[in-house]
Amino acid sequence: MTAVQTAPYDVEAPSRSRGRIAATLLPVLGVVVALAVWWLSVIVFDIKEIILPAPDKVLEAYNRQSDYMLEQSWITLVRILTGFAMSVVAGVLIGLAIAASRTVERMFNPLLVAVNAIPKIAIGPLLVAWLGFGHKPVLVMIFLVCFFPIVLSTATGLTTTPTDMAELVRSMDATRWQAFGKVRFPAALPQIFVGLKVGMPLAAIGAVVGEFLPGSDAGLGYVIQQTSGIGDTALAVAAIVLLAIMTIVLFYALVAAEHLLLPWVREITSQR
Repeated sequence: MTAVQTAPYDVEAPSRSRGRIAATLLPVLGVVVALAVWWLSVIVFDIKEIILPAPDKVLEAYNRQSDYMLEQSWITLVRILTGFAMSVVAGVLIGLAIAASRTVERMFNPLLVAVNAIPKIAIGPLLVAWLGFGHKPVLVMIFLVCFFPIVLSTATGLTTTPTDMAELVRSMDATRWQAFGKVRFPAALPQIFVGLKVGMPLAAIGAVVGEFLPGSDAGLGYVIQQTSGIGDTALAVAAIVLLAIMTIVLFYALVAAEHLLLPWVREITSQR
């Protein structure tokens, strides 16, 4: 009598499936709850439309000028991506310099902290005076708002290489560049992505602040400023909602890129 052979059962498969379902449904549920609370608050407290319009009024305002709103959203999106890319390049390079030299760190850390501490809205008019109207002040504002977390995360990641990995590289007589390319930089990538994920929403904030500056004539920030000033609160809220959706999509695109480029991180870190 032969024994019946059965295929091995993956005990983690059901939990992974439930996790994927939860990851899809829970954010949708959160949005539904937020919309319901918003709608009920307007009805229960009888809030006037000029103060806080109901979601249906916001949707009506968007539909009336959908082409215009999409055009302004595209302008803001291009600015966010351009300014964020500038901050990533500069932030990673500055972080590399700080991690590579204690002298550079001691020279420029106080300056970086000071620049980060300056209220960005306070230097907005100066940016217009220095750079003129148009895209440049907005891009610089985005850069100033979001580059510091990238610098900090890059420098932190490169200076906190696990001791056992550093000892292994030294025991193999690897050159400094080999140690950097094979160990230090890959080990720093999870920390760098933390800075990128912090910086992305800040880039959206910087874009709106830049589009509030004098002389601005395009972008969702400009729409918010102009429509709220004339009492068209529904269209202003529609612009805010579009900005929020854009930021969420960009943030989770970074999360997806992290999972794609760093699959090994989930293998060596604890998961909730």
